[in-house]
Amino acid sequence: MNFRPMRRSRQALSPERCADILHRGSSGVLAVSGDGGYPYAVPLSYVYDGTRILFHCAKTGHKLDAIAQSDKVSFCVIDQDEVAPEKYTTLYRSVIAFGRARLLTDEAEARAALWLLSAKYDNGDEAGRRAEIEQGFDRMYMVEVVIDHMTGKEAIELLHT
Repeated sequence: MNFRPMRRSRQALSPERCADILHRGSSGVLAVSGDGGYPYAVPLSYVYDGTRILFHCAKTGHKLDAIAQSDKVSFCVIDQDEVAPEKYTTLYRSVIAFGRARLLTDEAEARAALWLLSAKYDNGDEAGRRAEIEQGFDRMYMVEVVIDHMTGKEAIELLHT
């Protein structure tokens, strides 16, 4: 697929800056094709490993049903969003990734992905993390989004900052 070029290309972020934003972000919004053709966008915690976005979900629900119907998704992370009322604008920086989602059905692969995800949010207590994973593993799925295309953009006022 040919993705559209960014209309305001001067404000585009480099692939490296996009990756930095995905690495440091704590949450993002996953968009899928939902029930009845309505878009369904849901905020979630995630980890980015350099090529893919990983997150967990319950074993039933809208998000999982939508991914089963169409694996094409987008994922947005907002890095900065500051209202500048004197300029009638916002000072923003964000990344949107487009890709294909799939359930990680291999247990070892899913556990490794969950280990990465939980490491992002833990306090360094590996034993506690391991116990938490064991307690909840059977009640969740891990999902990966392999990125096909990614763009990042920032407010014109943030250029050169």
